[in-house]
Amino acid sequence: MKRELRLRRPQDFARVRAEGRTFRHPLFFMNVAPNGLPHNRYGIVTAKRIGRAVTRNRARRLLREAVRRIHSEIQQGYDIVLVGRPEMAEQPYAAVYNAVTTTFERAALTGSDAEDD
Repeated sequence: MKRELRLRRPQDFARVRAEGRTFRHPLFFMNVAPNGLPHNRYGIVTAKRIGRAVTRNRARRLLREAVRRIHSEIQQGYDIVLVGRPEMAEQPYAAVYNAVTTTFERAALTGSDAEDD
């Protein structure tokens, strides 16, 4: 993912968490807040409770790839933080991709449901 599309500063993660809306899924949850930029920025978090480093890295890769594939379909101008849950580590990529697309649709950030701000 390109550098300008990533959230990197702890203050940005905290702002999205405090000001944003939360959407839950059994595999992860997602915080979304407007960022005032012409593009989205994404942050992916995997806590130690998911497992060891190999498991956390796999969970991060699954989320990052799913977001990369649907990035062009997502409404722009948001900071989005995806936080993986322990159940996600055992899932195949197809299940994670379906979960991500479903959650973005529920958040009205994709498809014809997308709001025009």
